[in-house]
Parts: sequence; C-alpha cells; structure tokens
Amino acid sequence: LALVCADSSLSAGEVILGRPHTIKCRSPEQETFSCHWTDKDFHNLTAPGTIQLLYMRRNDEEWKECPDYITAGENSCYFNTSYTSIWITYCVKLINKDDVLDEKCFSVDEIVQPDPPVGLNWTLLNTSLTRIHADIQVRWDPPPSADVQKGWIT
Repeated sequence: LALVCADSSLSAGEVILGRPHTIKCRSPEQETFSCHWTDKDFHNLTAPGTIQLLYMRRNDEEWKECPDYITAGENSCYFNTSYTSIWITYCVKLINKDDVLDEKCFSVDEIVQPDPPVGLNWTLLNTSLTRIHADIQVRWDPPPSADVQKGWIT
C-alpha cells in the first residue's frame, strides 16, 4: 500500500499536456534517489538540455541545480548519498529559463520503491480435498541493491 501511495502521489495527473513534467521520483533504498521526467511532447525548447531540475531542502533559502544529470539516464536527476537525507522535505521543480514547468515536494521515506526481489519461486505444499484451497511456500532473495544488513529493506 505504501508503494502505491508513493507512486500515485508523484504521478503526472496534474500536469498540462504537452509540457515537460516530473513523472516519478524514486528511492530504491532510502539512501539515494532520482527524479525522471519526460519532454517528448514539448518540442519548442530553444535547445536540448535547456530543461533544468532545481531542488530545495527544508530550511534552505535558495534553489540549487541538480547535482547529477548523468547517472540516472536521460531526463533525470540523481541524488547520491551526500545529497540525500531521510525525513527532510525536498521540493523539486523543472524549469525552462524562467518558466516553471512542474513542481513536487516529498520526503525520501515517501518515495521508497525497492527494486523487485530476485529468484522468486513458489512450491505447492498441499491441496484440499475439494481443490479449492492450497498451501504454497514462496521464496525469494533480496535485490542486489538492497542493503538488508542496515535494515532499510527487509
């Protein structure tokens, strides 16, 4: 349920069609996060790369530019561990020159969406006489990105 709420709270539902917008901010492990946006329907930008993502943390007095436009891929901003603080509110906004295209606020704990488990497997243990009910055993391993020793993802 938390994943659904985090995903829907940062969806593109309020965006004007045809403009770049933040489509998702996600943290796989509460230690880093990235925000991705689309610009596929907005072709009258003066040049590629004119869209900037600015961010502000609670108690900051000014907006700062995205620290890393490369690591998370095209149309994204990546925040490594030195830029990420849990329980702190972040606001991000996309701008083209002085035009604000979209703006979202969140804390990192609200956008956690872990990578999926690996090695997912299930075994049928037994079936009722009517074959309506069954017991199964499900096994999986944490994703490689999960730091289960620290307990962020269990």
